[in-house]
Amino acid sequence: MGIKLSILDQSVIFPGEQAEDALQHTIELVQLAEKLGYNRFWVSEHHDSQQLAGSSPEVLISHLLAKTERIRIGSGGIMLQHYSPYKVAENFNVLASLAPGRVDLGIGRAPGGLPRSTKALQQGITEAASLSDKLKELKQFVHNRLDDDHPLIGLRVSPIPAQPADIYLLGATAASAQLAAELGLPYVFAQFINGDHDVAAEAFKAYHNGFNRENGAEPKAILALALIVADTDEEAKELAGEYKNVKIHLENGKTLTVGTLEQAEEYGRQTQAKFTVEEKEAEITKGTKETVRQKLLEIAQKYGVEEFVVTTSVKDFAKRRRSFELLSEAFSELLV
Repeated sequence: MGIKLSILDQSVIFPGEQAEDALQHTIELVQLAEKLGYNRFWVSEHHDSQQLAGSSPEVLISHLLAKTERIRIGSGGIMLQHYSPYKVAENFNVLASLAPGRVDLGIGRAPGGLPRSTKALQQGITEAASLSDKLKELKQFVHNRLDDDHPLIGLRVSPIPAQPADIYLLGATAASAQLAAELGLPYVFAQFINGDHDVAAEAFKAYHNGFNRENGAEPKAILALALIVADTDEEAKELAGEYKNVKIHLENGKTLTVGTLEQAEEYGRQTQAKFTVEEKEAEITKGTKETVRQKLLEIAQKYGVEEFVVTTSVKDFAKRRRSFELLSEAFSELLV
């Protein structure tokens, strides 16, 4: 079975660095990824953050496309709940026209920040449409095929690229998988956010069983996971040991994932909602290239996926590069 390897880079600002350093590392990594034969390179969207520099994926994607020649580049993902689907479609039609066949439009379901940034992003919006409705409309706009009963029928999204961006739905629940299946879209399960393997299995099962093939599309299931490869298992374990997974469980049943306990406490200062905080060891696939290769092949068979999007947040940039190099070597005979 052929395996595709891709990268999600969050432009992390590590202690002692500035945002400029983090973004420069992202540029160096996308060029390394292209050299090593990775399939795609995605960047994330986070707001009001001192730890993450990527607040505007569209701008960063444009720059990365100009710095590379072949690799697919996209968002992992655009937080559509904040934006007009029409404007998102325009942005990505411009990108797809600048780099035909190289642009991915990944859509995320999380807010990408705490309540304060959500309030700022949605300023003036009194009643936002559901993500499901926005995603359906985005799909119509990207392909310039509005339904006959759409109130804006006749509206065009310019420019009209020869190859529109491919749309992906990112999520960490069975509900997100069901939505992707209903709309006939590729689906990415974010295991680095939700490390519950039973939920992942449920999500992929729901996706494959409910996939809508009416428009000729076939299911495309991808797993996104945190991963660290090192020259020894001991070194990989040491590099992964300091990372924690912090979740905020809201009274209404919703769960948010944040980077640190400090961010969880800040969430409490910004909202009146009751919540509890859970901290546990981060779900990270780690080891030597031989160890990781075996683990990923087992995961691929278990979930029926043929592509992994990996995120590697290692403070030492040389070791982060080394991790991606070793991962590429591990699958050199299986890469497609």
